Amino acid sequence: MRGSQVKIIADNIIENINKVIIGKEEQIRLVVTALLAEGHVLLEDVPGSGKTMLAKTLAKSVHGEFRRIQFTPDLMPADITGMNYFNVKESQFEFIKGPVFTNILLADEINRATPKTQSGLLECMEEGQVTIDGVSYIMDSPFFVIATQNPLDTQGVFPLPEAQIDRFLIKLSLGYADIDSSVEILKRHVENNVYDNVKAVVNESELQEASDFVKQVKVHEDLLRYVAVITEKTRSLDGVLLGISHRGSIALVKFAKSLAAVSGRDYVIPDDIKAGVLPVFAHRLILRTNERLHKNAAEKILEELLANMPVPTEYERL
Repeated sequence: MRGSQVKIIADNIIENINKVIIGKEEQIRLVVTALLAEGHVLLEDVPGSGKTMLAKTLAKSVHGEFRRIQFTPDLMPADITGMNYFNVKESQFEFIKGPVFTNILLADEINRATPKTQSGLLECMEEGQVTIDGVSYIMDSPFFVIATQNPLDTQGVFPLPEAQIDRFLIKLSLGYADIDSSVEILKRHVENNVYDNVKAVVNESELQEASDFVKQVKVHEDLLRYVAVITEKTRSLDGVLLGISHRGSIALVKFAKSLAAVSGRDYVIPDDIKAGVLPVFAHRLILRTNERLHKNAAEKILEELLANMPVPTEYERL
């Protein structure tokens, strides 16, 4: 597969989702990029902004199985991963798979579940497997988690710990649509169920080939150094208590490679890295208390950092 073919696949998926989710092409492109990078997405947004519909339409577009888990305080880890039960008729234990065994998983309002339940997703997201009573079960491929959380509610929620947040490749917000997009949404959705007309535009093998191509995208050493310097700078910024870890810098390179492939290239350019810094790094920065009170503080800190960073201009396209 070539870069131009990956671009066609990504564009087809994005165009298909745009039929249902109006006016959010850039956010949709980032979600598709994360999918091809084999990462996961955290959506923090107000209710009714299209988060669930985005996940469902994405699953339908790639001919994947979709499941949704509504996270609540009484949800247990076994409700997510599955459990062993004793089959009296067969006189033996059998494993019943949980909803996590799917292609596209919507973890709705993930911060409403207890930390014990939230941790049930850790192994699934990081290692692509579930271990029950010492036995490991491999997840389906692709396995892509879109988790949502409401930024307004503070009662009855359990903030995600840093280790869990770090498992998400990017964090996004869809936000409200503008006036023109809102009118188009009303025209399309009030009288018809647009989702019912969505058809698959890519099959499982094509999606896997595209993801395999992303892994082969080349990154020049100068650009790797550029990522390393940005990462190092985040650890000494004013207002930042804890900067980006090595896992975060690896995530940025993976996302930049996927951005390059989605753009039809087999090599990364500085713009791919710059475009990935905010969605990949912002949720990983741990800010000091006074900075947390400001809206989009992490994004503004990173934007200022990028503005003052020299960008590599001479490097070979490997």
